[in-house]
Amino acid sequence: QVQLVESGGGLVQPGGSLRLSCTTSGVTLEYYAIGWFRQAPGREREGVSCITGSDSSTYSADSVKGRFTISRDNAKNTVYLQMNSLKPEDTAVYYCAAYAGFYDCSGLGPYDYDHWGQGTQVTVSS
Repeated sequence: QVQLVESGGGLVQPGGSLRLSCTTSGVTLEYYAIGWFRQAPGREREGVSCITGSDSSTYSADSVKGRFTISRDNAKNTVYLQMNSLKPEDTAVYYCAAYAGFYDCSGLGPYDYDHWGQGTQVTVSS
C-alpha cells in the first residue's frame, strides 16, 4: 500500500533553512507526481511545490519561488523540499502527497492527490 511520511520540520529563525523529506513506500516515483502542501491555522491548504514523475519537471508557487527547491531520489523513494530564506509566513504544517499519473503537476490541485502524509510542523520565528 502507499504510505508517505514527512520529516525534517522544526523551529527556525527567519532567514534560516530547513530540508523536509517525504519518504514513500508503495510508490514508484517515476509514475507519480509528488506535491508539497502547507496549511496554517485558519487557512486553506495551499500548494507549495511539486515534481512530475515522468520527466522530473518542477513547479513552485509564487510565494516560495526562488527560495524553495523540490527534488527527488528515486533510489531512496524520497522527495525533498529544501527551504531557504524562511519567513514567518512560511509557518505551517507541511504535507507531501502523491498522484498517480503523468500530467504536469503544475495543473494539479490538492483535490487531485489521493495519498497524503501526516504532516510535519515548520515554525519560523525569532
